[in-house]
Amino acid sequence: MQPRPGPGSPLDRVPALALFVVSGLTQYLGAALAVGLFTVLAAPNVAWLRIVVAAGVLLGWRRPWRTRWSRRDLVAVAVFGSVLAAMNVTFYIAIDHLPLGTAVAIEFIGPIAVATITGRGRRERIGIILAAAGVALLAGVTLTQGGGPDVVIGLVAIGAAAVCWACYIVLGRRVALKGSGVTSLSLAMTAGAIVFAPFLAAGAAPVLGDWRLAAAVFGIAVLSSVIPYAIEQVVLRRVSAATFAVMLALLPATAAVVGAVVLRQLPTPLEIAGLLAVSGAIALTTAPSPRRPRTEPAA
Repeated sequence: MQPRPGPGSPLDRVPALALFVVSGLTQYLGAALAVGLFTVLAAPNVAWLRIVVAAGVLLGWRRPWRTRWSRRDLVAVAVFGSVLAAMNVTFYIAIDHLPLGTAVAIEFIGPIAVATITGRGRRERIGIILAAAGVALLAGVTLTQGGGPDVVIGLVAIGAAAVCWACYIVLGRRVALKGSGVTSLSLAMTAGAIVFAPFLAAGAAPVLGDWRLAAAVFGIAVLSSVIPYAIEQVVLRRVSAATFAVMLALLPATAAVVGAVVLRQLPTPLEIAGLLAVSGAIALTTAPSPRRPRTEPAA
């Protein structure tokens, strides 16, 4: 594969946390737009279209056919892409049956599990506890407020999304460290789109006859897939899996900002407390240790 990009890249000079904030804001702006399409297209079909469009954009940008790929590399990328696609499809199913904030909070079971398993330092452990407390507060409305098939479907879907998210963190870091993460991502998106095509392509057909719908899907794909996943590949090369997992806990904060601005959903006092706890976890786990100098990633 091609050598890893050197430290002179413009994105390499931007703090990892700042990059991640941009990633989160664009991701949930895309999610807010996607919810509006669920009355026209089923949630899984919107998710699949998002993957297809994102794959097309990334393929045209990165042109992965110019790179030599070993069979092992291609298998790893295909598995990563399948997990990524499954994560998107199950998450969209979940937010079609559960409130967005509740779904996002529950999905954090996945990254917190990764941080718990891979984290070794005391500061990471404390950060994980803070993040878990913040996620619990951000859940807001309890599931006892409603039952029935919708809640059951939503819970099953978001549980599957949490598992996929945990796998995405581990597999995504491995793919990112092997070479050009964004180039690998273009193949991964393509693989995920192909795997789910037999199940979801037919239901996405209405997009072909409506340019407004097609434009909305394109915007969702760029905001929710191309920008955030490309940024995450840069971040994954610069931080540990445990740190990245806790950084993901910042996403409820970005979701709250987007919800307040776009959907007019103002956070409650408990949600604000949760955001403060999550922010504390981020600061604790990303600050350099005073005892050990922070090592730079290999060029």
